[in-house]
Amino acid sequence: MGLENIKHVVLILSGKGGVGKSSVTLQLALSLTRQGHNVGILDIDLTGPSIPRLLNLEDKKVTQAPGGWLPVKVHDARDAGDEDKPARGSLHALSLAFLLPSRSSAVIWRGPKKTAMIRQFVSDVLWPPNTDYLLIDTPPGTSDEHIAIVEELHKLAADVQPVTASNGNGLALEIDSRPKLSGAVVVTTPQAIATADVRKELNFCVKTQVPVLGVIENMAGYMCPCCGEISNVFSKGGGQIMASEANVPFLGSVPIDTGFGALVEGAKDVSNTANDAPVTNGHDSEESSELVERYGKCGLYPIFADFATTIDQKIQNSSVP
Repeated sequence: MGLENIKHVVLILSGKGGVGKSSVTLQLALSLTRQGHNVGILDIDLTGPSIPRLLNLEDKKVTQAPGGWLPVKVHDARDAGDEDKPARGSLHALSLAFLLPSRSSAVIWRGPKKTAMIRQFVSDVLWPPNTDYLLIDTPPGTSDEHIAIVEELHKLAADVQPVTASNGNGLALEIDSRPKLSGAVVVTTPQAIATADVRKELNFCVKTQVPVLGVIENMAGYMCPCCGEISNVFSKGGGQIMASEANVPFLGSVPIDTGFGALVEGAKDVSNTANDAPVTNGHDSEESSELVERYGKCGLYPIFADFATTIDQKIQNSSVP
């Protein structure tokens, strides 16, 4: 079973293309790892995968191992106290792009082949032990990929039986070893043309029994790179209004930040001040070149850190019997 090492599965959904699902997925993953969680990203946007590009790992390939595929490592975990740096979790990713011969290879598949690929992603990927969260980046809409992943996750949860263990006092406890589909984060932009389609995605969640952890309104204004002031270039508040009318949680709004764009393009420092940390034998330079470390200086990090904390608390509270 490919997801036996996963504790919680979270879908990143939207009914509209171009609203920033992949960037939201990546930033939630980075924020969760900075909070100490081990995270995996599964990109099931089969015809238009974006995660490898955002991670700057387009040249990486999946490794075949006995029993399945090994996902691509983005960064390792780090314990508290290691070299006086804060603890962090590990991050791994898998995408169909890691299996294609080149970046420009087109995927021209009908529904049955897409469904078969999703099933293989669920059953044949060897995620690292003790992976706390698997974030699944989905394509827009409610297509074959969405139906297949939800069906497989529900089926998997129903098929796996609890494991019996001792609590150390002679009492047997049943531990639920099922990878839990904890819910979905739904992404929209403020405009009515986007929220109209995202409402359909919320309806999809209701019909497929996927809890909605919250709505994120992306591209809500423009963050000035000089002073940090946010200007509402587009309409404002559409995502919050939609969430209120649908009676689902609203996590918050995210402005457009040119610093994040520079970050995924490989910029070493996206803060307004120069990094004056000393470099010793190139070690600090190598450490700061990691995406997870550079993201800590991004203007969007505090916003997504709050999102990650809220989502984690919701999931942990729902897991308490």
